[in-house]
Amino acid sequence: MKSDTHPKYEAVVFNDLASGVKFLTKSTVSSKKTIEWEDGNTYPVIDVEISSESHPFYTGKQRIMDSAGRVERFNARFKGFGGKK
Repeated sequence: MKSDTHPKYEAVVFNDLASGVKFLTKSTVSSKKTIEWEDGNTYPVIDVEISSESHPFYTGKQRIMDSAGRVERFNARFKGFGGKK
């Protein structure tokens, strides 16, 4: 087998910029930016805009869209469009 064909799988800290939560996991992504973690070791840090800690779907703060109202408005707007001539 060829050596060095797979990316390096190592521990990485993901930093959620929206909520400020950091979590340690393993990934193939790497970064030059590092942080000292609670266990005293230094790990690469990946800044993410949003994660499960701040995404509305996972936090339960999502808005429910009024899809029925949208369909009714669409049908009312285009009621006579494409009908018989």
